[in-house]
Amino acid sequence: MAAYRRHPYQRVDPAPPPVLWAQGDMRVLDYAPTGGRPVLFVPSLINRAYVLDLMPGPAAGGVSILRDLAARGLRPLLVDWGWPGEAERRLDCAGYVTERLEPALAAIAAQCGGPVTLAGYCMGGLLAVAAAQRRPGLVRALALLATPWDFSTLPPGTAGALAHIIAPYAGLMALTGTVPVDALQTAFAAIDPPGIIRKFRRFADMAPDDPRTALFAAMEDWLGDGVPLAAPAAIACLRDWYGANQPMRECWQVGGTTIRPSTLALPTLVAIPERDRIVPPESARPLAAQIPHATELPVAGGHVGMVAGPRARDLLGAPLAAWLLRHG
Repeated sequence: MAAYRRHPYQRVDPAPPPVLWAQGDMRVLDYAPTGGRPVLFVPSLINRAYVLDLMPGPAAGGVSILRDLAARGLRPLLVDWGWPGEAERRLDCAGYVTERLEPALAAIAAQCGGPVTLAGYCMGGLLAVAAAQRRPGLVRALALLATPWDFSTLPPGTAGALAHIIAPYAGLMALTGTVPVDALQTAFAAIDPPGIIRKFRRFADMAPDDPRTALFAAMEDWLGDGVPLAAPAAIACLRDWYGANQPMRECWQVGGTTIRPSTLALPTLVAIPERDRIVPPESARPLAAQIPHATELPVAGGHVGMVAGPRARDLLGAPLAAWLLRHG
């Protein structure tokens, strides 16, 4: 831990992407304004969006799945949810779809002259599925990366354990309208406490000039740079997803629409990291099974490593780009 705190790495973006569209505290960043096929990336509400653009500078050779895709001829657009403002604090998960993602999708499709590809990561994948079903005329293809769907496959008592972690913050949630960052980070740490010790031990064994140390520092900086979650979204996530397993049971409601992946009729890629502790493959595979003719892409990595690890460019970037260029 001390070695990490001493590490000199600082994230510096030599070419910040311009803002293509904004509403409330949400922005859409454009990583290739001059052209390419548009792909709108929808990350989780819980962590900072820049995990998909983790190391934009030269350190460790740069680690950015978005800039890699741009170099391959695509136009990656990133939803940056930002810090929940007054308007966002009243949104549940369905509200983020109807009042943020769908307006962004409509505006971008209008600017780009036609439907775009949606790419959802983690929790963002559920939001992307809902938007794709509700606005089929705006979505050309769908890519889902490490997206949970069958919540019954998670360890027994997961919903109760998460609720137990968040419960002490009930007063603060009522006051601020959000679940504080500390509660969210505690919940993630509880997934694999020994893993935290193991990763810092591995870091301590690295030589100071090992380029992997910069990537480790970048990842830890991102993990520590959290944002609060709108309280209604947190409650809906625990109740409807983790508790009632509504997505898998095809009874999740978004703006009066029952979300049924089996009704989707568009090219779909479901990328499943094989070593994911946050979204086990058993939770993600049923989504691929429910979507007609979906292509399943196994990835030899973990939940974050798949998009921001040292081999993300080869393990995910190359096959994802090939699929997007073919179908997007």
